[in-house]
Amino acid sequence: MRAYLIVAVILVVLFGAIAGYLFNKFQTLANTDFTPPPILVSATRAQQETWPSTLEAVGTIRAARGVNLAAETSGEIIAIPVNSGDEVAKGQLLLTLNDRVEQASLRRQQANLVLARQLYERDASLIRQKSIPQSQYDQSRANLDAAIATLAETEARLDQKRIVAPFAGTLGIIAVKTGDYIESGTAITTLQDLSELEVDFSVPARYFPELRRGLDISVKTAATRQSFPATLEAVDAAVDQNTRNLALRARIHRSEGLLPGMFAQLTIDLDRPRELVTLPETAVTYSLQGNTVYVLEESADGLRVNPRVVKTGPVRDSRIAVVSGLAAGEQVVSVGQNKLYRGAAVVLEDNPPEFTQ
Repeated sequence: MRAYLIVAVILVVLFGAIAGYLFNKFQTLANTDFTPPPILVSATRAQQETWPSTLEAVGTIRAARGVNLAAETSGEIIAIPVNSGDEVAKGQLLLTLNDRVEQASLRRQQANLVLARQLYERDASLIRQKSIPQSQYDQSRANLDAAIATLAETEARLDQKRIVAPFAGTLGIIAVKTGDYIESGTAITTLQDLSELEVDFSVPARYFPELRRGLDISVKTAATRQSFPATLEAVDAAVDQNTRNLALRARIHRSEGLLPGMFAQLTIDLDRPRELVTLPETAVTYSLQGNTVYVLEESADGLRVNPRVVKTGPVRDSRIAVVSGLAAGEQVVSVGQNKLYRGAAVVLEDNPPEFTQ
């Protein structure tokens, strides 16, 4: 019996010790603060800025003076006195076709003209002396006029055997070579005046009331990071019935680094500035629920954040416009949003003075 009492006492002491240990453990856990520490973030203020109203478009650059040169008549090429890519002057000879027949005809017609003029001058002298009938004089004058016309016709055929530059510019790749026989209409090369370039583009017709000649345009291409200034020159008088777009043309003021045919991105300044609330692009979080910013709010225990859905607008120089949902001067998180949640406590990196109260 005494042995049972000893065992019972030992069990009571053992279980009591375990219970005391567990009680102390749970008491310690109960008194522990599990509140997460403040999250380190960067912040900024929403700013009120004046932005221009703009319209985006795409277009194609073209030369104000640019042509594809082709042969007017058929024949064998006997001379190409220029090379691909040459700068040529207005009227410079670019290509000559075989013109031996026309040259021979020209010499014959020139001789006929000399004879016709001599006969006419002789008969003009005789008619004043009344030595010849009027009909003979009339025939001489008609023969002279016919000789002049025939010579002009031969010279015109001879001109068709030569291709000259209609204006000063830069030649493209010459697609033919000496000795080739070409037909009428065969493409020879292209000639572009690169000193004056234009860009053709189109916009939806609903923007017509906002468009007028003289608007400033910024032109960019994939070939260069530069922005080229341009001016709206013309607005088409009718809307394309298939696309419902309105065609426009702008003149580019500086053409260095641009070529006709390049694809261009255009930003049209509609000359209607507007006041907008803006933020750095990094301050906006994009999600299925909408574009969200984390707004800083003062609380009894420091700064906390709450998400707010906003409506955003255009982007300019790494800043984004907030059309609605945020007022100028409000403080928002600009870096570190991925760690935040509603009501999260935050501490500002370096605690900028603009966020202290």
